[in-house]
Amino acid sequence: MSGQPLRVVLVEDSVLLREGLVRLFDEAGYVTAGAFGDAEDIVRRVRDAAADVAILDVRLPPSFRDEGIRAAVRLRAELPDLGILVLSQYVEDVYARELLSAGEGGVGYLLKDRVTSLEEFTDAVRRVHARGTVLDPLVVQGLLANRSDPLAALTPRERDVLELMAEGRSNASIAGRLFIGVGAVEKNVSGIFAKLGLEESTTEHRRVLAVIAYLQRV
Repeated sequence: MSGQPLRVVLVEDSVLLREGLVRLFDEAGYVTAGAFGDAEDIVRRVRDAAADVAILDVRLPPSFRDEGIRAAVRLRAELPDLGILVLSQYVEDVYARELLSAGEGGVGYLLKDRVTSLEEFTDAVRRVHARGTVLDPLVVQGLLANRSDPLAALTPRERDVLELMAEGRSNASIAGRLFIGVGAVEKNVSGIFAKLGLEESTTEHRRVLAVIAYLQRV
């Protein structure tokens, strides 16, 4: 990693998991600028820590319902340059949609099972810091399942590309996963944008909005 190491703030109520993640951050070369068991006064804590990325459990004290996602939404509103990665034990579609509702990058939603892979987890942290979007494949499946299909105009290949886009993958990564050329991926991405009515803009992230557009039309 070039330049200054990433400064990470962790909010996780499980002491064992919190300590394990701190060790993981150390191994990855990150600086743990704060590790907390609740989201109390989270904006001040993150600001004081000069953090680059905040990682939060969805369910935190005192009610263990949605304190973590509410904290993440506050952080996005007040610290827009902060990367945010939310961890959950289960696929919770409502929380994922709420986190993504701004249609901007710099966010991620992963299942805690992914934490066992150092490479996969640290890659997710780097990607949200770089203003990318990271979605667990199971979260993507949950978001797209059991709904009427406003994406009927998409070809099967465009659907495959859209799902991988929603995971935050680059065109090159999508090409590798689907065993097609980057040019073919670009053509499919353009087709998705056109069919969803997502016009080119300097202020909006169409790769994220492609998924959000589906959810908003349900």
